[in-house]
Amino acid sequence: MATNQRNIPEFKLVLVGDGGVGKTTFVKRHLTGEFEKKYEATVGVNVHPLNFSTNYGEIIFSVWDTAGQEKFGGLRDGYYIGGHCGIIMFDLTSRITYRNVPNWHKDLVRVCENIPIVLCGNKIDVKDRKLKAKSITFHRKTNMQYYDISARSNYNFEKPFLWLAKKLSGQENLQFVCMPTIAPPDIHFTKEMLLAYEKELETIATAPLPDDDDDL
Repeated sequence: MATNQRNIPEFKLVLVGDGGVGKTTFVKRHLTGEFEKKYEATVGVNVHPLNFSTNYGEIIFSVWDTAGQEKFGGLRDGYYIGGHCGIIMFDLTSRITYRNVPNWHKDLVRVCENIPIVLCGNKIDVKDRKLKAKSITFHRKTNMQYYDISARSNYNFEKPFLWLAKKLSGQENLQFVCMPTIAPPDIHFTKEMLLAYEKELETIATAPLPDDDDDL
């Protein structure tokens, strides 16, 4: 943990995943991060400081976004060094982006070892979902938290940050006392769709783990 001039706890959050899964869109939903971003030229990355108000005071996640560098054959260790936590993102409409999750996880924990990590399946708003909940098991094998999200509709936007804040602070009763300033949703999807997805997740949460992910 670092602190800034206002003595607010600040955590480096490493955001990884294949190109095109929606990482930058996800970060830019948080409006303060959009206007305060800075560029770290040495590692080719945009850093967005995202502020959250909690019942234990304010915290900041400095989100390191790859700015497309992963398209050029991986990321340098300088991107990961000093990371306090991570989010690995894949696209629910693209099986290959999920198949690559173990590679991103391996790179992240190789440098950052025992940090809390959230796995996020983005684009839940797209009806043509290629990955069903029962196929998404990697987080259960690696002690990660998992959330379905929709960057464009803001669905579950705050949940990865809240889970990480609880782990980093050691305060399980930590809550956000006001919602972050988020851009209005670009798209909307029905409450019935959400209930169906959430029921599916609950059903498989306690199901036996398969030996592998060959069904992908």
